[in-house]
Amino acid sequence: MTDEIMNNVPEEEEAILVELEDEEGNATEFEYLDTIGYDGEEYIVLIENDEDADGVVILKIESIDDETENYIGIDDEELVEKIYEIFKEAHKDEFEFTD
Repeated sequence: MTDEIMNNVPEEEEAILVELEDEEGNATEFEYLDTIGYDGEEYIVLIENDEDADGVVILKIESIDDETENYIGIDDEELVEKIYEIFKEAHKDEFEFTD
């Protein structure tokens, strides 16, 4: 993402943290921001749990069963931008977005 996001959520709220592994087994911790439904699919919006992180990660949610989900990278940049615009509109009062 080219936009920068700064979290203005009060610090008293406890973040939901998600740890994801890449193809090489490297783990990265992310903060869960939202789940967005679009065109019959669900997408998770995350930001790396690092004070220097300045962009979100959007992944498609693939349900395996009632308790298991896979998160799939999205190759369609137009789709990523659409999901991001929905996220920005839904959270315009919580975050400060900059270009």
